[in-house]
Amino acid sequence: MASGKVNKGRLQKFIITTGDPDGIGEEVTYKALLRLKSRRKQIFFVFIGCNHNHLIKNLRRHFIVKLGAKIFASFNEALSECAPSCRIRLIESPLAPPFWVETAARACLEKKVDGLITAPLSKTLILDSGLVDIGHTEILSRICRIPKSRVRMAFIGRHFNVVLATGHIPLKEVAASLSAEAILDTLRLASQMRKSLPRKIGSRPLALVGLNPHASDHGLIGTEEGSLFNHALELAATEKIDVLGPLVPDAAFLPNNWPRFSFYVCPYHDQGLIPFKAIHGQTSGVHVTLGLPILRTSVDHGTAKDLFGKNTADPGSMVEAIEFAIKMGESNGLSTRHLS
Repeated sequence: MASGKVNKGRLQKFIITTGDPDGIGEEVTYKALLRLKSRRKQIFFVFIGCNHNHLIKNLRRHFIVKLGAKIFASFNEALSECAPSCRIRLIESPLAPPFWVETAARACLEKKVDGLITAPLSKTLILDSGLVDIGHTEILSRICRIPKSRVRMAFIGRHFNVVLATGHIPLKEVAASLSAEAILDTLRLASQMRKSLPRKIGSRPLALVGLNPHASDHGLIGTEEGSLFNHALELAATEKIDVLGPLVPDAAFLPNNWPRFSFYVCPYHDQGLIPFKAIHGQTSGVHVTLGLPILRTSVDHGTAKDLFGKNTADPGSMVEAIEFAIKMGESNGLSTRHLS
């Protein structure tokens, strides 16, 4: 996490991408900004589509009337707006939403803005747009020129936090993708990320969750824990990284364990996200990308296209994603990259 003095007199600037045009991204963004209105001291550049569906028109009207938003034709036009009182700047972009993410990442790299906050973006839309990436993480790592192997997905929740050692790969490839060095890299990133947590939580050790059932039960069900995991723990000890494990996966997330750890470090995607989403649902939780030279936070839920236009989407996760981005920008600088 980059450090530096906070410039209290400067307005923070963030880009929000609203994701799939037929999802809940624009709705939860509006509701979150409305909820945060009384405390807002930032400028938000909100990427929206050129969809003129009557449901979207009504939502845009709320942006303008209740939030004082102004519509711009491009990011550069919105950026050149000199009036600091124009805090919500809607960018009505003709580009497909995945390209909004590219524009936002470049703006962060060029330090035109302080960070990126993303609403859900479906993998099918990314592929239909002509990109080969399968998620935000892959788009961002490509634009930032950071190998995907050095980027990690983290999830911050009210009850517990998770960092994933591997990303969007098939389950059959997980074991082959793990190494002691990859696990150690994940432990380093998680250990650094603890500094962004409240002191009481951040002072707790990390929990390294085993890969196999019963954490291999002393080698009876797999060998990874006795080889890769223990080697990674030995290396972590030499770097004074406070970590316990490998924990038995089916017991690791029992409620009595939540107060014991700062982060659960999980070998694969669903092992960490099934318990995280089952507990936090769509009402809370923040996704943070670790290992990038820019700040990116996100909601922890999907596009929920079945809720589009119904005005029933819960903005809780977006509220927390915005608040966490503000906090990280103020206290720790803009970067979530801890490794070169």
